Amino acid sequence: MTVPAAPAAGERAAVITGAASGIGQEFCVALASRGARVAGVDIADMAATRQAVRRAGGTFLPVTADVTAESDTARMADEVRAAFGRADICVNNAGTYPLVPFEETTYAEWRRVLTLNLDGMFLVTRALLPLLRRSPAGRIVNVASAVVWLGPPRMVAYTTSKSGVIGFTRSLASELGPAGITVNAITPGMIPTATAVRTGVTADLDRVVAGQAIPKVQQPADLVTSLLYLCDPGSGFVTGAAINVDGGFAKH
Repeated sequence: MTVPAAPAAGERAAVITGAASGIGQEFCVALASRGARVAGVDIADMAATRQAVRRAGGTFLPVTADVTAESDTARMADEVRAAFGRADICVNNAGTYPLVPFEETTYAEWRRVLTLNLDGMFLVTRALLPLLRRSPAGRIVNVASAVVWLGPPRMVAYTTSKSGVIGFTRSLASELGPAGITVNAITPGMIPTATAVRTGVTADLDRVVAGQAIPKVQQPADLVTSLLYLCDPGSGFVTGAAINVDGGFAKH
């Protein structure tokens, strides 16, 4: 059987959720600067990401969509198909991370966290899968969190949702492997993005940094090398993995 050649970097198309800021914006710029055409997905304004991608010399398609709405994700896939004719990379990054004691977590809040962090990943991946199946080097990268190795307090809903991401990654890797599609996860440590600061997650930042093997504050850029490795056409034998990038705090 003849294996189709992997697409050149400039021919690939990537879809990244949570693209308006933080990790998602960093990922958009990183892939675009290496030649991929990038579709950013978010409900927030993506003007800053579009400008950053253009400064990097890349192509950016903003798609305003709610990843928890099935109709929105279907429309998102249609827009990507119409603009690029393909999707080779799917990066599931959209998420939320409230800091709330378990006994103060309402069922509505529990459902909100799991819906965005886990259901959204399911809907986006399923919508893009027909396009990914047509790629000679389909890549799915899911952003989980190092909390799955640590189980910190006041983050039960978040930790549960991100643990589900690991299970989703492993099982989907087994199912899509025969199609040549890899599915992997990245588990970042504590990154003081605007959202993390707003939700109070970074209140413990000094303690976390002090406990890392590399005692510096992690930034979205620290995840880029791992992302590029997992998205590379040459990484086709790496699947079902969770790469921990947290400065050596969890040491997983």
